[in-house]
Amino acid sequence: MGMGNFYDKMAKKFGGYAFSNSKSKYTSECPNGDPEQVFKEKLLELAGSECAALDIGCGDGKFAFEIANRFSEITGLDSSKELLAIAVAKMKEFHIENTSFVFGDAKNTPFKDASFNIIFNRRGPSFYAEYARLLKKGGYYVEIGIGEKDAMALKKVFGRGQNYGSWNESRLESDKKELEKVGFKFIFAKDYYCSEYYLSPAEFKIFLQGVPIFEDFDTNKDKKYLESYYKEYQKPKGIVLARHRVVYVARKI
Repeated sequence: MGMGNFYDKMAKKFGGYAFSNSKSKYTSECPNGDPEQVFKEKLLELAGSECAALDIGCGDGKFAFEIANRFSEITGLDSSKELLAIAVAKMKEFHIENTSFVFGDAKNTPFKDASFNIIFNRRGPSFYAEYARLLKKGGYYVEIGIGEKDAMALKKVFGRGQNYGSWNESRLESDKKELEKVGFKFIFAKDYYCSEYYLSPAEFKIFLQGVPIFEDFDTNKDKKYLESYYKEYQKPKGIVLARHRVVYVARKI
């Protein structure tokens, strides 16, 4: 199942925009900083009233709406028609005039060369040669991605999962090489490790249903794996899940 199909399925399951509000309850501890906050701060440091930005994997547009007033315009690209329909509906509801949304493949986008000052990517696909083509010279690429050790213990218990078995290959180092190869210079690159604590098995199941760690996750078929994981990773603060994120800022030279 492709990511577009996965998120189409989730949007339908949770009733359209309710998908954004169906997240499970958990607490998070990040000893070396919250990567989501770092990503947002780094992005907004580069923002400006003359900056045209591209949001890769924009989903329902929620993040783009939060920062739209810091850019001249934001174009969102996604392969989920369901989520894009939600984004367009919410854009009209919120009366946000400097955003637009396009259905497409991030590897072969419909945009002209040098169309954007900034491209940002929140856990979306990483087709760096295409992003280099789309950026103006001196433009910036900002990404928060999923590190190779993300949910590693959980995947080991299930014996499968997103990028299963690749936890010894540094995502940060691999991406740095790829970005430099296509003409980027790094401004910032850092790994972040966090622990999430889910308040109950029910909350943990909600989480697993809404993310592509296991695209084929089934609460009944996977019951034995869940029980095995709970037995080992149920802590006083909740069911712990180790997360790994990478944050980059690179400039097209």
